[in-house]
Amino acid sequence: MTEKNVRLCVPAEAGFARSVRMTASTLAVCCDMSVDDVEDVRMAAEEGFVYACATFPDAVDVSFSLAPDAMTMDFSLGEEEPDDESIDLVEVLLSAVCDVFSVSEDGRVLHLVKRAGDAHGE
Repeated sequence: MTEKNVRLCVPAEAGFARSVRMTASTLAVCCDMSVDDVEDVRMAAEEGFVYACATFPDAVDVSFSLAPDAMTMDFSLGEEEPDDESIDLVEVLLSAVCDVFSVSEDGRVLHLVKRAGDAHGE
């Protein structure tokens, strides 16, 4: 499989979390990820959306990049810093399920990568 890219733009409202979660899990299946990896992608997508919404954008753009051995998700962020207390658990979960979890230097993009297989040494 050559790298494929998919973009999704949804209002930054809790009711749209399911759309992001379901899109991500469907795309993970397209990457032939295992059931466990699909579940991790689903959780990462939902928590990434929660993180993005905590920065108060009007809408969240999500870019998915699909490769044979990994899936990347980039979430656009608003201009406000997320409240540390409300986002701490989200950061813990993202660190646990993603192989890469970072925010761009300018604070405008949340970058997540989930590799297929035994990436965490399990």
